[in-house]
Amino acid sequence: MQPFSYAKVTSQETAIATVEQDKTAAFIAGGTDLLGLMKDGVQTANILIDINSLPLADIEFLANGIRIGAISRMSDVAFHPQIQECYPVISQALLQSASPQLRNMATVGGNLLQRVRCGYFRDPVFSCNKRTPGLGCSAITGYNRMHAIFGASEHCIAVHPSDLAVALTALDAVICIQGAEKARRVSIHDFYLLPGETPANETLLQPGELIVAIEVADFAHKSHYLKVRDRASYEFALVSVAVALDIEQNIIKSARIAFGGVAPKPWRAWEAEEFLPGKPINEATFTAAAALAIKEAKPQTHNEFKIELVKRALVRALSVVAERL
Repeated sequence: MQPFSYAKVTSQETAIATVEQDKTAAFIAGGTDLLGLMKDGVQTANILIDINSLPLADIEFLANGIRIGAISRMSDVAFHPQIQECYPVISQALLQSASPQLRNMATVGGNLLQRVRCGYFRDPVFSCNKRTPGLGCSAITGYNRMHAIFGASEHCIAVHPSDLAVALTALDAVICIQGAEKARRVSIHDFYLLPGETPANETLLQPGELIVAIEVADFAHKSHYLKVRDRASYEFALVSVAVALDIEQNIIKSARIAFGGVAPKPWRAWEAEEFLPGKPINEATFTAAAALAIKEAKPQTHNEFKIELVKRALVRALSVVAERL
């Protein structure tokens, strides 16, 4: 592991200015992903700027939604009584992430910024365009069971690993970002980038910019997160789905659906969402929506099974919400 310096800061301005001016610096809070990447030689940083003392851990309920500070611990958010009641999909996604020990340490901001879990990216022995642009993608011709069926390119087929990001995408969350010169608010749909020809660019964050909070509007309490994985705990998704429904007298008024484990970013099922309003709550409706959700799927050599898994996961998640009416 490369040697590095460490500095603990108490000023947001100092933290941002340091990382903006020194391209070898990086923010650290929980460090549950960053330190692993540094140990593997995949990512380097000459100085780590500890932001744990910044006032960014509050969970605030507002008149029209919620604001979650970026260094709130995953476990604190998951077990927050009002989040469990009003935003169950967020709590469920967090509780199906990592392990209890990691959730006690990891932050929500760090979770949204974690790097892909592609084995070819995490091992410097293999070619990877995300790690070294122009080197090639070993996953395309390698074992790609865990990889993307939506949104990939000829340069990268890795999937985004965050469960929380999927839940927040289904809720149309906004990422609050602070830079040296200005603050900005970015829709989570725009925050993550598809690989295209530049897979090394994963988000809209610029050097020195810091996620300070996540805001979610009050859409629907009827939501659910379903994660399908190879084992019951401490495992990344083969397929996951977050659904949020607004229902009146057994008729769907509006719906939001996002998938995880299937694309380089949380994947929004726009066609299925457009189909559902005005439809009754029944299996036929859910099955038809699932068929629309997989229309753009382009599986790799070893992951065609994900297409059927996406369909079944969506039907099941919608059914769970309907059962709770």
